Amino acid sequence: MWNAFWSVASFDRIALDPVTRRLRRCASVDDYRHIARRRLPRGVFDYIDGGAEDERTLAKNSSAYTDYEFVPRVLRDMSSIDTSTSLFGIDLSMPLVCAPTGFTRIAHSHGELAVACAAARAGIPWSLSTMGTRSIEDVAAVSAGSKWFQVYTWRDRSMVADLLRRAADAGYEAVWLTVDTAVLGRRERDVRRGMTLPPKLGPGTLIDGVLHPAWTWDFLRHEPITFANVADYDTDDGSTAVSLAEHMHRQFDDALSWDDVDWLRSVWDGPIVLKGIQSVADAKQAVAVGVDGIGLSNHGGRQLDDAPAPVSLIEPVRQEIGEQAVIICDGGARRGSDVVKAVALGADAVSIGRPYLYALGAGGERGVDQLLEFFREGIERTMALTGRATLAELDRSLVTRRV
Repeated sequence: MWNAFWSVASFDRIALDPVTRRLRRCASVDDYRHIARRRLPRGVFDYIDGGAEDERTLAKNSSAYTDYEFVPRVLRDMSSIDTSTSLFGIDLSMPLVCAPTGFTRIAHSHGELAVACAAARAGIPWSLSTMGTRSIEDVAAVSAGSKWFQVYTWRDRSMVADLLRRAADAGYEAVWLTVDTAVLGRRERDVRRGMTLPPKLGPGTLIDGVLHPAWTWDFLRHEPITFANVADYDTDDGSTAVSLAEHMHRQFDDALSWDDVDWLRSVWDGPIVLKGIQSVADAKQAVAVGVDGIGLSNHGGRQLDDAPAPVSLIEPVRQEIGEQAVIICDGGARRGSDVVKAVALGADAVSIGRPYLYALGAGGERGVDQLLEFFREGIERTMALTGRATLAELDRSLVTRRV
């Protein structure tokens, strides 16, 4: 009996590397989130994970994808699946973009460098936030992949112009202009925990640090976290702890208007994507002022609660603007099948933020590599199971609204 047992039994080799052990347990974005929640101090995790007010928009961003179901076709040749596409003349291996996220190094000390390198290997664009913790030039030095830069309209326009000059000189190919931050949304998890940038030391912070020694050691043995792109300007560089709302009030221009889009065009020659479009009317106006791309986004549910889910806007916006601009659906996608639904509804690509921050917190750069491969495999598998071999075949006939 024992001989028969040993002839068929096999055991996985125990991984000595803790990162490998953690990543083996990740089969979905929720798994990365679960591990990140365990490894990161609660205040840090809540900053990444939380949304505005009652977080209804945050929840709806993902659940809205379930409003649609597939209409599969069978008996088609699925021996070769092609997920490649292009945006603004930039080749992508799949219709996915890493969205800009601020203060990325609180998830892992390698921060933006890790995500940019992983995105380059995956063959997709990565985006650097003005509020990033690595500089425009530092990221360009380590990543040869497609890089985009995100800006706000700061009160000091000369600073914005200089940031864009630096981005152009460093080879960044497109710019996101974030347009949904006239004021900061009320992020109540951050309010309860007194979240500041950078995190300030207090009894709660110290206890949280003791309970999460791996993160604390990683945090303490690397250089201080600052807003690296604005460190040389006369502004808050993140070296002094201030609340998010205070920082926004000091630096961001709440008088942003469509005229500022014209101004941005005067100082940037490349593609411009407006990030934060939440209505058909504004999408129409964006096309009228000549932007190249529309980022359907509610800031990941971190600004206005009860804002529309981006995926629900794709079809009406595409019907209104036709092919006059690229549409990027930002927010809520948690697997490859979500990306396929968005493209079928009319989006050119989907951008993700939280998923790669969870993966970064769970396993550093290797975690992001694995996450992006998870999305690629999900896109390919969904296309095969629905009978579509190329992205050109992903059209409105692929999905129907659930009743």
